[in-house]
Amino acid sequence: QAGSVPHSTLTSIVHRYNHLAMLCQENIAPASNSPLQQETRLRLFKNNRLESTELRKRRIDVSIELRKAKREALILKRRNIAIESDLISSTDSNGQVLGYCSPVIIEDIVRQVKSSDPVVQLTGVQSMRKLLSMENHSFTDTIIESGLVPKIIEFLGGANNELQFEAAWLLANIASGTSYHTHAVADAGALPYFIHLLTSPHKCISEQAVWAVANIAGDGPDLRDCVIRSGVISPLITLIRTYLHCQQGTYLRNIIWTLSNLCCHKNPPPSYETVIQLLPTLTSLLHHGDREVVSDICRIFSQLTDSSNDRIELVVNCGIIPRLVFLVQTGDSNLQEVALRTIGNIVTGKEEHVKMIIDSGVLKCFGSLLRHHNASIQKETAWALSNISAGPSEHIEGTIEVVQREAVWAVANMTAGGTIQQVCHLLQAGVLSPLCELLTTTDAKVLVVTLDAITNILLIVENNYKEQVCCLIEEAGGVGKIEALQQHSNVLVSNAALSIMERFYESNETSATAVGSFQVTPMNH
Repeated sequence: QAGSVPHSTLTSIVHRYNHLAMLCQENIAPASNSPLQQETRLRLFKNNRLESTELRKRRIDVSIELRKAKREALILKRRNIAIESDLISSTDSNGQVLGYCSPVIIEDIVRQVKSSDPVVQLTGVQSMRKLLSMENHSFTDTIIESGLVPKIIEFLGGANNELQFEAAWLLANIASGTSYHTHAVADAGALPYFIHLLTSPHKCISEQAVWAVANIAGDGPDLRDCVIRSGVISPLITLIRTYLHCQQGTYLRNIIWTLSNLCCHKNPPPSYETVIQLLPTLTSLLHHGDREVVSDICRIFSQLTDSSNDRIELVVNCGIIPRLVFLVQTGDSNLQEVALRTIGNIVTGKEEHVKMIIDSGVLKCFGSLLRHHNASIQKETAWALSNISAGPSEHIEGTIEVVQREAVWAVANMTAGGTIQQVCHLLQAGVLSPLCELLTTTDAKVLVVTLDAITNILLIVENNYKEQVCCLIEEAGGVGKIEALQQHSNVLVSNAALSIMERFYESNETSATAVGSFQVTPMNH
């Protein structure tokens, strides 16, 4: 509802609306009279599709922050493990309680890990893992500086499954830290062991390997490519097939998160071979029954399409656009947002990609999405719409109806809650003419909103400027259209039209004098 809205804002909205309505009526596009004008318009447009590199750069920082936030949340859940009482109550020779990372405890753990007794080794690794789950990065630095990482990696290749599991868990948590911590694990030669453990018959071990690989790949493009070269994709795809229909989807989600880390980072992006190898599996997972899985897959597609035109084409050729359009229409805000982001990336590509999006019918959903309660969804929708509008005239034509819908909603809201001065300002700006033009649309919802806007205007001016406004509506051809709408098949449309005619026209004889432009005499509040 509009309260006290500045006149300049209302004028701007109405002028934009009138301009777009005129374009729709005349079936032309703005600034398309010459190649120079078209080039100037595209250059000045805030989201110039011809400079899509800049658009993508603006998204990189946001995407990285979102990915890091999600990664941190997942890792923290992994570390939420209670410290055992024997660690908490450790004491020195004088009976004083020691801190978690006191030199005495650390020295004892180092001795245990370096022992030749597997039982003692297991105790040391477990103690280290539990301490790491509670302490900050300083303890991780201590582990690395103690030279224990290579020794722990050796346990990954042993025959003791319990020691394998604890070592993999510990290394995965170390790799979740800073880039220095991640490199300490990767540079010590852990990757081949983790790739092998992905095929372990023990789910708990293979899952820790998944976590470790994801943490390493998520550090940056160098380690990401190192992980890919280690042959990680084939075993991951095998794991997806194995756990595709598992009742507990946590493991599958962890694998999808790993795939996401294999597809992230922009400088450089993952190789074509990697993308081509992953696309069939990703496309299939887009139809999975777990909404969280589908959301993560959409996020991966948004990463893959946030790139050059040829990479966008690889994704588009998989036939995912109809599924994206379906997801945009779900009531799940998470799915809608990531699907819209992917669509927004696709329309930064070639003109044929934009046409495919327009032909999919997704623009019909944009009106309601622009009014969505979630600000992120509004932003993603507006971003996609603005890039479509930055294209040639045939692309602009497809967005005009969406803009018209939003304009009439804006006018209806303004007139429902505005003052008489604000409504008179709209009338002076010429709002009635485009409103009357919209009375010929076949969209019943738009008709109802348009009739509501006209009704609101007439109600507000009823005691002051009723005759003038009635004449303006008649001059704009609105009266005949409203009369015809009394016979509309939609009862809401017909009732709204009937109400206008009965209240404002059948008992009113308007002046035949031409009114020209609408004039308002200042009124006292």
